[in-house]
Amino acid sequence: MSHAQDFGLESGNDQLARQLIYDYRTAELSVEDRALCDYAVKLTVTPGSMNETDVVALRQRGFNDEQITIAAQVVGYFNYINRIADGLGVDPQDGMQPGDKEWRDAKGRDYSV
Repeated sequence: MSHAQDFGLESGNDQLARQLIYDYRTAELSVEDRALCDYAVKLTVTPGSMNETDVVALRQRGFNDEQITIAAQVVGYFNYINRIADGLGVDPQDGMQPGDKEWRDAKGRDYSV
Protein backbone atom coordinates (compact mmCIF):
# COMPACT_ATOMS: atom_id res chain seq x y z
CA MET A 1 0.00 0.00 0.00
CA SER A 2 1.41 3.41 -0.93
CA HIS A 3 1.39 6.54 1.21
CA ALA A 4 -1.30 7.99 -1.05
CA GLN A 5 -3.48 4.90 -0.63
CA ASP A 6 -2.87 4.85 3.13
CA PHE A 7 -3.68 8.56 3.54
CA GLY A 8 -6.61 8.19 1.17
CA LEU A 9 -8.06 5.43 3.34
CA GLU A 10 -7.47 7.39 6.55
CA SER A 11 -8.86 10.65 5.21
CA GLY A 12 -11.48 9.23 2.88
CA ASN A 13 -10.10 11.47 0.15
CA ASP A 14 -7.92 9.70 -2.45
CA GLN A 15 -7.74 12.81 -4.64
CA LEU A 16 -6.30 14.95 -1.84
CA ALA A 17 -3.88 12.17 -0.90
CA ARG A 18 -2.46 12.07 -4.42
CA GLN A 19 -2.20 15.85 -4.61
CA LEU A 20 -0.31 15.95 -1.32
CA ILE A 21 2.09 13.19 -2.37
CA TYR A 22 2.90 14.59 -5.81
CA ASP A 23 2.55 18.36 -5.35
CA TYR A 24 0.73 19.84 -2.37
CA ARG A 25 0.48 23.14 -4.25
CA THR A 26 -2.22 21.58 -6.45
CA ALA A 27 -4.34 20.59 -3.46
CA GLU A 28 -7.25 22.57 -2.12
CA LEU A 29 -5.74 23.38 1.26
CA SER A 30 -6.66 26.01 3.79
CA VAL A 31 -4.36 29.01 3.98
CA GLU A 32 -3.08 27.62 7.28
CA ASP A 33 -2.31 24.17 5.88
CA ARG A 34 -0.61 25.70 2.84
CA ALA A 35 1.58 27.86 5.11
CA LEU A 36 2.51 24.80 7.17
CA CYS A 37 3.42 22.83 4.02
CA ASP A 38 5.49 25.75 2.73
CA TYR A 39 7.31 25.88 6.08
CA ALA A 40 7.98 22.11 5.99
CA VAL A 41 9.34 22.26 2.45
CA LYS A 42 11.62 25.18 3.20
CA LEU A 43 12.91 23.52 6.37
CA THR A 44 13.55 20.34 4.38
CA VAL A 45 15.07 21.78 1.22
CA THR A 46 16.89 24.91 2.45
CA PRO A 47 17.20 24.66 6.24
CA GLY A 48 20.03 27.21 6.32
CA SER A 49 17.71 29.89 4.97
CA MET A 50 15.16 29.53 7.78
CA ASN A 51 14.82 32.59 9.99
CA GLU A 52 12.43 34.37 12.31
CA THR A 53 10.22 35.52 9.42
CA ASP A 54 9.29 31.89 8.77
CA VAL A 55 8.02 31.54 12.33
CA VAL A 56 6.28 34.92 12.16
CA ALA A 57 4.50 33.82 8.97
CA LEU A 58 3.08 30.79 10.78
CA ARG A 59 2.02 32.93 13.74
CA GLN A 60 0.21 35.24 11.32
CA ARG A 61 -1.73 32.18 10.10
CA GLY A 62 -2.85 31.44 13.66
CA PHE A 63 -0.25 28.93 14.82
CA ASN A 64 1.01 29.31 18.37
CA ASP A 65 4.58 28.70 19.51
CA GLU A 66 3.86 25.19 20.76
CA GLN A 67 2.33 24.19 17.41
CA ILE A 68 5.27 25.68 15.51
CA THR A 69 7.73 23.86 17.76
CA ILE A 70 5.93 20.56 17.19
CA ALA A 71 5.87 21.17 13.42
CA ALA A 72 9.62 21.85 13.39
CA GLN A 73 10.27 18.73 15.44
CA VAL A 74 8.15 16.49 13.21
CA VAL A 75 9.71 17.86 10.01
CA GLY A 76 13.18 17.58 11.53
CA TYR A 77 12.56 14.02 12.72
CA PHE A 78 11.41 12.80 9.32
CA ASN A 79 14.33 14.55 7.62
CA TYR A 80 16.70 12.93 10.11
CA ILE A 81 15.27 9.43 9.61
CA ASN A 82 15.36 9.81 5.83
CA ARG A 83 18.99 11.00 5.93
CA ILE A 84 19.97 8.03 8.11
CA ALA A 85 18.22 5.61 5.75
CA ASP A 86 19.79 7.29 2.70
CA GLY A 87 23.20 7.33 4.35
CA LEU A 88 23.02 3.61 5.07
CA GLY A 89 21.65 2.73 1.65
CA VAL A 90 18.38 1.45 3.05
CA ASP A 91 15.78 1.06 0.33
CA PRO A 92 12.20 2.05 1.17
CA GLN A 93 9.75 -0.79 1.59
CA ASP A 94 7.56 -1.55 -1.39
CA GLY A 95 4.81 1.03 -1.66
CA MET A 96 6.42 3.48 0.74
CA GLN A 97 7.02 6.01 -2.01
CA PRO A 98 6.32 6.29 -5.70
CA GLY A 99 9.16 5.38 -8.04
CA ASP A 100 11.01 8.20 -9.81
CA LYS A 101 9.18 7.62 -13.09
CA GLU A 102 5.76 7.43 -11.41
CA TRP A 103 6.46 10.62 -9.46
CA ARG A 104 7.72 12.53 -12.51
CA ASP A 105 4.80 11.34 -14.64
CA ALA A 106 2.29 12.37 -11.97
CA LYS A 107 3.86 15.69 -10.92
CA GLY A 108 1.62 18.55 -11.92
CA ARG A 109 -1.18 16.22 -13.01
CA ASP A 110 -4.64 17.57 -12.33
CA TYR A 111 -6.21 15.17 -9.81
CA SER A 112 -9.44 17.14 -9.61
CA VAL A 113 -10.92 15.23 -12.55
